[in-house]
Amino acid sequence: MSALLADTTGPDLSLLRAINGLAKSSPVWLDSLVSWIGEYGILIGLAALCATGWLQARRRPDAPVAVAGMLWVPLSVAICELANIPISAIVDRPRPFVDHPDLDVLVQGKEGTLSFVSDHSAMSMGVAVALLLVNKRLGLIAGGLALLQGFCRMFMGVHYPTDVIGGYALATAVVLLLAPLAMAVLVPLCHSLTRTRLAPLLVAPQGRDKGTDRGAGRGQGGGSSRRRATEGRRRGRGRGARTEEPARDSDLAA
Repeated sequence: MSALLADTTGPDLSLLRAINGLAKSSPVWLDSLVSWIGEYGILIGLAALCATGWLQARRRPDAPVAVAGMLWVPLSVAICELANIPISAIVDRPRPFVDHPDLDVLVQGKEGTLSFVSDHSAMSMGVAVALLLVNKRLGLIAGGLALLQGFCRMFMGVHYPTDVIGGYALATAVVLLLAPLAMAVLVPLCHSLTRTRLAPLLVAPQGRDKGTDRGAGRGQGGGSSRRRATEGRRRGRGRGARTEEPARDSDLAA
């Protein structure tokens, strides 16, 4: 496989040139914007999606299980990055602009790093796949950001298309293959943490509606008043009946 990836010509380079060529014909401000988005912006957006997913998971009926799924998101990304260290060393593929200096490189400081697989692409797709297991809507949004991340890395001239695809494949494999084992550990852990001081981080406090409580109190008070009035009327009838009976007996005696 390393020999195959060592070939930096053919369709891989052609697609890279087509995408990176857009940077050459774009204004400077657009190149700067895409560079910032591809380097930092998408990762910030994914972090915001994770925070949103955690807040929503705390409010679900199965909050401990959902929060366990959210914990798997950063853990899976960390495992992806660790797995990429030996993969990059084995493939030993230099950045595209090293072998092809005609490419328009929009970020500096990448000369001494390896190209396969794309760390940014792996992190983005790892977040997307792990988030999709917990929250479908947020996962789809993250998936769109992951695809945009791959495009930006090629637009910036720092990765081949196969670097991006390799990052996507690595992240998907790590998240899906290790998810059952991770959840087997994380779900009991989250359930146990709900009985500690960390419970508010896993389950949102259930607030009560004061207006509803007051209305319920008034309804209960009104019902009690009606019951007391009914019982009073019944007692009154009973006393009236008892006073009439002696009167009838006295009349008969006369």
